[in-house]
Amino acid sequence: MLSLDKVFDAQQVLKKIIRETNVVRAYGIAPECELYLKPENLQITGSFKVRGSAYKIAMLSEEEKARGVIACSAGNHAQGVALAATKNGIRSLICLPDTAPISKVEATKGYGADVCLVEGCYDDAYQKALELKEKEGYTFVHPFDDENVIAGQGTIALEILNDLDNIDAIVVPIGGGGLISGIAYTVKQIRPSVKVYGVQAAGAPSMYNSVKDGGRECLSAVSTVADGIAVKQPGENTYELVKQYVDEIALVSDDEVASAILALIEKQKMIAEGAGAAAVAAVMFDKFDLRDKRVVAVVSGGNIDVTSLSRVIDRGLLNSGRSSSLLIELIDKPGQLKDISRIIADCGGNVTGVHYEKGNTESVNGCFLRIDMETRNYDHVKLITESLRSEGFKIV
Repeated sequence: MLSLDKVFDAQQVLKKIIRETNVVRAYGIAPECELYLKPENLQITGSFKVRGSAYKIAMLSEEEKARGVIACSAGNHAQGVALAATKNGIRSLICLPDTAPISKVEATKGYGADVCLVEGCYDDAYQKALELKEKEGYTFVHPFDDENVIAGQGTIALEILNDLDNIDAIVVPIGGGGLISGIAYTVKQIRPSVKVYGVQAAGAPSMYNSVKDGGRECLSAVSTVADGIAVKQPGENTYELVKQYVDEIALVSDDEVASAILALIEKQKMIAEGAGAAAVAAVMFDKFDLRDKRVVAVVSGGNIDVTSLSRVIDRGLLNSGRSSSLLIELIDKPGQLKDISRIIADCGGNVTGVHYEKGNTESVNGCFLRIDMETRNYDHVKLITESLRSEGFKIV
């Protein structure tokens, strides 16, 4: 059974394995509250997952260790199991969905594990791992639905409570529920007045739906930029713990997650993956009543593929009005581009791309000009648009 003693034991066991990530104050991200970040993206392996997996492996019997371990993961649990197994001289095989970022696959191999790529999402990798466990006799290390794994994740709460006094709320991302189960259980035993809020991606709302409907549900499909929390069904243990100890769960969109990733980069010089930025997105976009509260958002991981990061940054810039595109209908004659560039420059915008298009315009001599710009925000885009219109240009 999960107990507070087990969480404290996990803290002692993990001292020689993990990095204690100190809480840091965040400025300019959520001005309505006093926001702090628990940067588990700076953890060894780049994610909190190493806590639960390392404690679970430490608790295995000698016979279980001898059989080797198998795990399934979207990437972060894989690295935690691989590292912990290698440190203990244990053979490890990790089943990953073939959608996992290349960086996570290569990092898992780098920590000494064998990798089996499985077509589909996390749940498909889970089924494959169970098959291989039965066939080859491996010891299975569950990514979230295991009391020792949950206890390991609960050590995050001990560190937060040790770093900060008078916390009003902790905001935590939810995939299968291991992280929030450990944090919520631990917090409510020590300081029950602290609110624990969970965040899921709108494209993978398994725990959200399950709690709302009063029973564990399995989604037919998941789709989100936050691959680390793209789980079709919550665990049996985690569902019960979340239902009992978590105060509220909210959903965030991929656009909100992208904006949070961008904000963390710009304001905190901190790289977070989609799942890692979910809690920050919830705070930024007012998913909970946090006005004038002292809040900790858990940045659960930073293992984002560089190519994915580029796409997410572009999405975040568009969503915040920092990057924009205008399609202008013109009469095709000399000097038009010069005038448009002058107006945009006078308004403080920066042209980053120009594309000339012939098309079906009202005039035989008509054309379209697509202008890509760097802008400050949506108000800035509006100013440029109105300035162009005031000088007779037709914005399509």
